Amino acid sequence: MTYLLDADVFIQAKNRHYGFDFCPGFWDWVDTAHATGTVVSIDRVRVELLGVADELSEWARARPESFFPEPDAAVIPSLRTTSLWANSGEYEPSAVATFLGAADFYLVAHAHAHQKTVVTHEVVSSSVRKIKIPDACIALGVRCVTPFAMLRAEGARLVLG
Repeated sequence: MTYLLDADVFIQAKNRHYGFDFCPGFWDWVDTAHATGTVVSIDRVRVELLGVADELSEWARARPESFFPEPDAAVIPSLRTTSLWANSGEYEPSAVATFLGAADFYLVAHAHAHQKTVVTHEVVSSSVRKIKIPDACIALGVRCVTPFAMLRAEGARLVLG
């Protein structure tokens, strides 16, 4: 299984659960999982991470292009499918515009096109004011899990020596 990580996974890891200063094992695991083809993200997430000059942007900048690929030809039909779903009338126009202009739109479409599992901290919502990643994933038949579910499923062990 290949996991496609949302920006919030990296941001919350840095800020809360797996800070670079006290849990380098998480970041090592992400690199190892990427090397085996288990973990990737997308170029739009990289852009978000580079938007703040901090340790996370330095980390993202140091990752290979293969970690944050640009959309390929297979993603184009999924972008169309995702856009049609978002514009189905269920959400307020401002929610649709925000979603279509954000990395989340490309993340879901990429996962849809390449049968990847989206990893995010976002949860399902009944709000019509914001499109949440899990809602888009459910609508498009894309698997979506939390970072903790991914780590458990992959048997990650973040232990000291």
